[in-house]
Amino acid sequence: MPQSLSKKQIVAEIIKCGKDSSYFINNYAKISHPMKGLIPFKTYGYQDDLLDSFNDHRFNVILKARQLGISTITAAYIVWLLLFYRDKNVLVIATKFQTAANLVKKVKNIMQNVPPWLKIAEIKIDNRTSFVLTNGSEVKAASTSGDAGRSEALSLLVIDEAAHVDGLEELWTGLYPTLSTGGRCIALSTPNGVGNWFHKTYVEAESGTNDFHPSVLAWDVHPDRDLDWFEHETRNMSRRQIAQELECNFNASGETVVHPGDLERLVFGVKEPMYRTGFDRNLWLWEQYNPEASYLMVADVARGDGADFSVFHIIKLETMEIIGEYRGKPNLEQFASILDSTGREFGRCLLVVENNSLGISILEKLQDRLYPNLYFSIKGTHEYVDQLRAESVNNSVPGFTTSTKTRPLIVAKMEEFIRNKLITIYSSRLVDEFKTFIWNNNKAEAMRSYHDDLVMALAIGCWVRDTALTVNERDLEYRRAMISSIKSNKNVMQTTIPGMAGHRSGPYNDEVLKQKKNYENFVWLIKG
Repeated sequence: MPQSLSKKQIVAEIIKCGKDSSYFINNYAKISHPMKGLIPFKTYGYQDDLLDSFNDHRFNVILKARQLGISTITAAYIVWLLLFYRDKNVLVIATKFQTAANLVKKVKNIMQNVPPWLKIAEIKIDNRTSFVLTNGSEVKAASTSGDAGRSEALSLLVIDEAAHVDGLEELWTGLYPTLSTGGRCIALSTPNGVGNWFHKTYVEAESGTNDFHPSVLAWDVHPDRDLDWFEHETRNMSRRQIAQELECNFNASGETVVHPGDLERLVFGVKEPMYRTGFDRNLWLWEQYNPEASYLMVADVARGDGADFSVFHIIKLETMEIIGEYRGKPNLEQFASILDSTGREFGRCLLVVENNSLGISILEKLQDRLYPNLYFSIKGTHEYVDQLRAESVNNSVPGFTTSTKTRPLIVAKMEEFIRNKLITIYSSRLVDEFKTFIWNNNKAEAMRSYHDDLVMALAIGCWVRDTALTVNERDLEYRRAMISSIKSNKNVMQTTIPGMAGHRSGPYNDEVLKQKKNYENFVWLIKG
């Protein structure tokens, strides 16, 4: 501001800045550029739109690419709020304390470089990660651990890199009451997969089912960026990094066990079931029973604490389609009943039940009901044993045992099936579980507060199909081939050598004919 301005003009300018955050920032805010040093802050159109959103909406959720200056425009907005309003309490949190502290540092730098005549409030208490103004307004940084901000009323809560904050659901529950007196919230982040608080909040904001106003800012909103820039920036980046850093793609940005490309294909393949049936209407069917087809049922039983679901899949073996699925919270008797009845309706198909925890009780109930085709295995090996043979086989146990040793194996087998397009999935419930089924410290599991019951049942099914049933089918083919070769050879050898099968007479030839007759009578034993 030129010194020639009168006091009246200065007052008018201050009033104008106080009414219009964009005018203040574009005329009087300065920022530190890594190459050019201290420069005037000239906003882009998308940054002005954000300022309008900050003023018009109490709650804002911003899905953004990196290096768009979103943190910087947020810092400038905080300066405007602190400078022109009294007694404002601003809290900046992030998954790392240093991330929050860096944003507060940007706020302080902009504040310190405002023209002296515009400093209607000045810094009174200055700490490394917080400061207080003479008008009673203050800002401070905090990590998401601990109880920061929960005991004080907030004017503005800024959650930086919100998608990367673990346990933000619980943290938000504690912080929301601090905004009850009219406080505002700005949650900004690059995506980090699906199922976390940031993803859910953004999706709900888009659908209008929460109080947040959504903004999405991908790499191409910046006027200086084109395809050449994009190709140059992404030449050494992975598909996940591109999705996270530049494209604002939730599905492709996470550490999901299923590859993002495969996950997108699964999402595209989802379709509504033909029937929703069962006593609780949680049995979804995409296809009626076909007596010409073979089926496999795989069940995972809830632990009994009410947190998990009891589930099962019906897999059509010829095409490896999941044509049926159950997901609910029945009691043990109800679940045993629906397993028994559904299995019988689908041709008395092989029924595999995970025998961990309450699975043993379900298996006992199924045995009491005389279900004719339960999966048995040799304890410690998972070698499949036919139910009719199980009683005579040492160490045979009903069901499938998932352990720390077998869990990564069955998950890897399932991922292989999906990656190689060997299985067809129609269920939205199963696909939703895949979206939140992630690698956590090299362990495949559901995100916190989410479920993987359907996923793990499918993993068991893929393992059984590719190991136990494949081996069983191979053995059966060997037996069928042996039977076919014996039955098809109807030529009678003509020989004069005594003792040969084709010799016209003699005790040896008579014994061979007797054995052939016995084979024809008991061939059903070999066929199984």
